Amino acid sequence: MRLFLRLLPMFVAAHSFFAVCAAAQSRPYNVLLFVADGLRPGMVNAQNAPAMTALMRKGVVFANSHAVFPTFTTPNAASMATGHYPGDHGDFSNTMFIGKPIDVPGQGETLTPFLESDPVLADVDAHFAGDYLDEETILHAARNKGFGTASIGKLGPSLIMDHLANTRDRTVPPDSLVVDDSTGGPSGVPLAEAVKAKFAEAGLAATAPDRGDNKNPGTLVANVEQQQWFVSVATKVALPLFKERGKPFVLVYWSRDPDGTQHIQGDSLLRLVPGINGPTSLASIRNADNNLAALLDALKAQGLDGDTDVILTSDHGFSTITKESATSWAAAQSYGKVPAHLLPPGFVALDLAHGLDLPLFDPDAKNAPVAAGETPKRANGLIGPDPARPDVVVAANGGSDFVYLPKGDKALARKIVGLLSAQDYVSGLFVDDDFGEIPGTLPLSAISLKGSAVTPFPAIAVNFRSFALGCDDPTACGVAVADTNLQQGQGMHGSFSRADTPNVMAALGPSFRENFVDPAPASNADIGKTIARLLDLDITDKGKLIGRVLAEAMPNGALPEWRSGALRSAPDALGHVTRVEFQSVGTTLYFDAAGYPGRTLGLPAEKQ
Repeated sequence: MRLFLRLLPMFVAAHSFFAVCAAAQSRPYNVLLFVADGLRPGMVNAQNAPAMTALMRKGVVFANSHAVFPTFTTPNAASMATGHYPGDHGDFSNTMFIGKPIDVPGQGETLTPFLESDPVLADVDAHFAGDYLDEETILHAARNKGFGTASIGKLGPSLIMDHLANTRDRTVPPDSLVVDDSTGGPSGVPLAEAVKAKFAEAGLAATAPDRGDNKNPGTLVANVEQQQWFVSVATKVALPLFKERGKPFVLVYWSRDPDGTQHIQGDSLLRLVPGINGPTSLASIRNADNNLAALLDALKAQGLDGDTDVILTSDHGFSTITKESATSWAAAQSYGKVPAHLLPPGFVALDLAHGLDLPLFDPDAKNAPVAAGETPKRANGLIGPDPARPDVVVAANGGSDFVYLPKGDKALARKIVGLLSAQDYVSGLFVDDDFGEIPGTLPLSAISLKGSAVTPFPAIAVNFRSFALGCDDPTACGVAVADTNLQQGQGMHGSFSRADTPNVMAALGPSFRENFVDPAPASNADIGKTIARLLDLDITDKGKLIGRVLAEAMPNGALPEWRSGALRSAPDALGHVTRVEFQSVGTTLYFDAAGYPGRTLGLPAEKQ
């Protein structure tokens, strides 16, 4: 007994030591999610993006990765944030029909708000009882567990990633920060006092710089200055703050480049070559890569690299814009600044109003009528005698558009499908399941756009024609029709083209394998689910359109079984067939390409 009593302190000390070790091992690692907006996988190499290339060589490369459709920023941001597809989270596109007008600075009172705006997101959120996403986000769940959170970078997706800030007062708890283009201005998300103190300590202005020369169409410079400020906020404010608090954290850094610069580059105005592969676009890729390198260096300098999982992704691919059409009524008209015989902004709304013989109104110009020789301000349109109660709403987005039918008119849906099918710029139509089967179309449910969302479902998703210019990697030189104010030769995305559906995905850190190429299909929705698993977050799904945990990328993880498949519609009166090619892991779908075979890049013409 005396011997036992003498040894007891040693047993207690040993037990305490192993308990501490076990606790340390069970503590989740930190997560840094780096999003290079609009980055194409074929453009990542040692010359264009050395930091990304090095990360991929050391860690996991997801070689079969996908954006969610539509391949726009806000739906992909919402999928990363929630782990769900748009049919569940309800962020269907950058521009949507909300069901009632919202009144926000810079956009006025509109039925078709552009979501890349903090006030717009706050107002849209308020319209849906403070939860337009209707699914828990990883940053919200992480904060509820006591972790630090930060969402830094591009206006719009940065706030979407942190759904708790999507309220009218846009408040953020003191352990968190949302920093974007609006920070420090009247429409920005306020900074907590402790965060402001860190700005002062780091000698940083607490107001975001604008994009300077980079914000104007025809730019020849990347978005260097603004993004350098974002990087400084992440490395000199957020990371030191998290290190001091000693808790796990999740930091989202959303790089506006290369997307922002590729959209408005001036290397290729009205020319398809070099398109989005000119020197300005390449500089924007290097800009994003430099941002990642700075973040990785800061993690190492602050002793956080060994405890941080780094996930690299892009929200979508990218294409060069074409505005050519031989069938469009709108393209045959004259619109002043629009070059002759090219599609004007709002061509879908213009063509539908003409084909339906109904008046067209502009939701972004106080519902003013669109007169002959004019185009809608932001390419959106309200069609019908009464703009306050439109028969048709067109939400223009770029490589694909949405058509809404607020009155649920099934006969009108069929008529519009017929009008769109006759246009050479269309490549595939998807119709709300509630309208029934229509020849030449597939249902929204076939592409994960019909689920538990609380926002209005589009009646028709319109995919536009796409093709490649013949380079070695067609996904790096894709061209697509786009309904936008941008010109032919500039950049856009959003279609089912194989140039828009692939994204960049990679991971490096203690939770991931080393030197591993993952051949299984993966998507941005999987990122949301994987981060939730890494942080051991307790999230209850409302909808069923969910991504999966990328377990095979983790040590000792096994590759899942997956298959490839296709759906094909019945032909319409013109012989057009909408086809979608996909891969699946269980019930999770990954979309490779879709549209009319022969009119979508990656979807060859069918053999007769």
